[in-house]
Amino acid sequence: MEEDYFKGRGAQIKTVNKFLKAEYVTEHVEGLDEPLFSAPTTQIFYEKSKKIVNKVDSPDLRMMYSSNPYQGCEHGCIYCYARNTHEYWGFNAGLDFESKIIVKKDAPKLLEKFILHPDWQAVPISVSGNTDCYQPLERKFELTRGMLKIFARYRHPLGMITKNSLVLRDIDLLKDLAQDNLVHVYISITTLDEDLRRVMEPRTASAAKRLQTVETLANAGIPVGIMNAPIIPGLNHHEIPQILKAASERGALGAGMTVVRLNGSIGKIFEDWLRKNFPDRFEKVWHQICELHGGSVNDSQFGRRMTGEGNFAEMIHQLFAVSKKKYFAGKVMPAIDLTKFRRGGNLSLF
Repeated sequence: MEEDYFKGRGAQIKTVNKFLKAEYVTEHVEGLDEPLFSAPTTQIFYEKSKKIVNKVDSPDLRMMYSSNPYQGCEHGCIYCYARNTHEYWGFNAGLDFESKIIVKKDAPKLLEKFILHPDWQAVPISVSGNTDCYQPLERKFELTRGMLKIFARYRHPLGMITKNSLVLRDIDLLKDLAQDNLVHVYISITTLDEDLRRVMEPRTASAAKRLQTVETLANAGIPVGIMNAPIIPGLNHHEIPQILKAASERGALGAGMTVVRLNGSIGKIFEDWLRKNFPDRFEKVWHQICELHGGSVNDSQFGRRMTGEGNFAEMIHQLFAVSKKKYFAGKVMPAIDLTKFRRGGNLSLF
């Protein structure tokens, strides 16, 4: 690895924001008195949002509404599809995404306003449809906990996905919601290889900690599943059976997967990262990702973009299907109850 590698960060470069006319470059480093870029420190920006719940029109996703109290994510996962959305805020998808975090401090109030609209018909709202709602800054701001209190007060259904064990802080609220079949929690587990996890998902909980989180949630009666995603050929695809086995043994009731896709600026970010961390297998991994998407590393076609196509994609899906059948036989996530929603709150007499 190079001496100027930014440890603790996933991306190692600042990419071009296609929405900006000007950019900083280091094309002639020898002409500079000092480096233009140094290891970034986390900066916090506050957003006065008008809404916190967004309708998801993608036919690839089951939950039709999502809510994200944070934009950008300190976890720094190198493959994260949400990186491209940071460009809408005037930042870049590389180092800015994981070091310049936008905080929506009014998230709980905005959520309450949304679900109390007279025309709203309760369906599950996915918390963390874009960035992780339990990323490190949640310890300070407790926006996700505030949102969970709103869900619990009005008995509103939700789903959550995270790769941070901080979710256990809110086990009291999750247990309350689970008693009425109002919540599903998914833990993202991409690899059991800690050497890979440290560079691919540098500020996330270890795999062991995530499996412990699955077990703790399951023992508390909270429906929990895992997302083995994204599957990256040549890096983690061979771990599918071990990950599903370990999760099932700890009480997970469901498992899902997607394959990696490198749309927009993510392609350049991932390529740079892969060359620096795995130069010996760069060609193999890169070409196999291309094989998943018809010769390109990106794909925006609904119904295909998250599953891939071709022989290698078929092999991955078969391995996942066989592993799920073996380790999750007879297991199922309980149905979410949509009838418990009460606009008057949980103290209503009606």
